[in-house]
Amino acid sequence: MNSKISFRAAPSCADDSEPSLLTVVQARSRILDSVTPVTERQRLFLRDALDRVLATEIVSPINVPGHTNSAMDGYALSGNDLPESIPREYRVIGTAYAGAPCEGICESGECIRIMTGAPMPAGTDTVVMQEQTKASGDAQVVMLPGQRPGQNVRQAGEDIAAGNRVLEPGRRLTPADLGILSSLGIGEVSVYRRPRVAFFSTGDELRSIGETLNKGDVYDSNRYSLYGMLKRLDLDVFDLGVIPDKPEALRDAFQSAASMADLVITSGGVSVGEADYVKATLDALGQIGFWKISMKPGRPLAYGSLGKALFFGLPGNPVAVMVTFMQFVEPAIRYLASGQRWQPLVIKARATESIRKRPGRYEFQRGILSHSSDGTLLISGTGQQGSGILTSMSRANCFILLDEQNAGVSEGDLIDVQPF
Repeated sequence: MNSKISFRAAPSCADDSEPSLLTVVQARSRILDSVTPVTERQRLFLRDALDRVLATEIVSPINVPGHTNSAMDGYALSGNDLPESIPREYRVIGTAYAGAPCEGICESGECIRIMTGAPMPAGTDTVVMQEQTKASGDAQVVMLPGQRPGQNVRQAGEDIAAGNRVLEPGRRLTPADLGILSSLGIGEVSVYRRPRVAFFSTGDELRSIGETLNKGDVYDSNRYSLYGMLKRLDLDVFDLGVIPDKPEALRDAFQSAASMADLVITSGGVSVGEADYVKATLDALGQIGFWKISMKPGRPLAYGSLGKALFFGLPGNPVAVMVTFMQFVEPAIRYLASGQRWQPLVIKARATESIRKRPGRYEFQRGILSHSSDGTLLISGTGQQGSGILTSMSRANCFILLDEQNAGVSEGDLIDVQPF
């Protein structure tokens, strides 16, 4: 899984002088280049396959729809026999239902009452909707002019033709995909197994919910934020709790996590200089690079491998944890799961206020995306943007993307935003 990992020119937080910073794009590219996607497969019933990643292509064994049928309730007839400039009367010779086709043959001057989804009877290729007709007797109907040959008819294979590729490997199956598969009579699919992710927090000051806070202690919020983001990605998730800053405990936790998971995530305690035995433990067990990235928040990041598992050491501040997860960990997980390089949606919105920023770093400010009465997308900030202000993430529904060259935003400017 990690044979391609390279740490060329990876800057270290332990350097006396400031190292060259990686850009966000460079860091993301290096990470994705080191990931080998999961290849193990499972066979699942269709109802159990929602949000799973398809492992084989799906080729349609049949046409959908399987027969040419009516798209409307109305009357079927030949397109060559439609009324021209004036209304015309026709004889109704039968009725066709979706589950009970009409076996009659339609001749000139005749039509067949037809319901939505019913197969088109012999001699017909056009449907006049019932709103364009008027009954004139027990078996007579008058049709209005202005009709087109072939109207209101769904052709066999119009949606999916037999032999066509329908879904490709690497696709995460949606509810619509399940509907398509069922329409083809496919009840089971081959999917890749879910990636396994283990995570824990490090720090003697961290306490779990329910424990007493002593002076200097804080409740561990990062594990809950990470758990929520991981669960949304449909993974097998292992929460290993809070690990104290003790060499033996850290070694056991890292080894245990690496043995059970494809990817290990920690928050806090991995920046060089914070706790030397953390770095020493990681160096002994794996191949870890300590990076500084030209971004705010979330500049320090540790990345590499522990045995066969990929490793992310995220910053300790709660907003920085979420930003670095969404910008680096989530793309890596999606690639691990599917072999597809995923890009988050980025759209333009008009700033409702000025935003201060100096060139140099890529900033992921938290924003609130809305729209004006005329439908224009608007973006405003959430207030204070400190990396410890988790409420800024709670209030936000997007990131305001301010790249390295950006020198601030004026009210009314169009800027890039990344919806959550």
